Amino acid sequence: MLRWVALIHVDKERAMASILPLPPAVVGELVGRSHMDLEKVRQLVAEYPTAIHAAWDWGNGDWETPLGAASHSGRRDIAEFLLSRGARLDIFAAAMLGKLSVVRAMLEDHPAALHMRGPHGIGLLEHARAGKHAGTIAHLEKLLEPEKKKGAVRAAGAPRRGRVA
Repeated sequence: MLRWVALIHVDKERAMASILPLPPAVVGELVGRSHMDLEKVRQLVAEYPTAIHAAWDWGNGDWETPLGAASHSGRRDIAEFLLSRGARLDIFAAAMLGKLSVVRAMLEDHPAALHMRGPHGIGLLEHARAGKHAGTIAHLEKLLEPEKKKGAVRAAGAPRRGRVA
C-alpha cells in the first residue's frame, strides 16, 4: 500500500512539473546552446525534457526553438538529438536535414512556405544550404528560379526615375 501511495505522489509531481512554466533562463540557454553545443543541450534536455518545445522570443516576432537554432546553424547532430527526444519537425529543419520528400510534400500542400522565414528571418533555401544537402538545395533553387528571372526582367525594364528628356 505504501509503495502505491508513493507512486501516486511521484506521478502527481511529474504532472505538476509539466504544467508549470519553464524558467526563461533555461529556455534562453537551451536555444542559445542549440546553435553550437550538443553536450550542454543533452544536459539541459535531461533536466528539462519539455524545453525542447519551448521558444525564445528575440523580440519583434523573432521566435526561435532549439530545433530552429540547430537548423539554421547546420547542426545536424543537435537537430537529430532534439528530434529523437520529441521535438516537432518543421519545414526548416527538414530542409537542413535533407529530408527532400518532406520538403516537397509540405510545399505541395502549402506552396507559400517556399517564402516563409524562420528564426532571424532566415529563409528555407538558406536552411538547406546550412545542411549542405545538394538535392534539397537544387530543388529549392529550381523552384525559386522563375522568380529570380521575373525580378531580373522587372529590374531591366523598370522605368527610370527622374526627368525624361
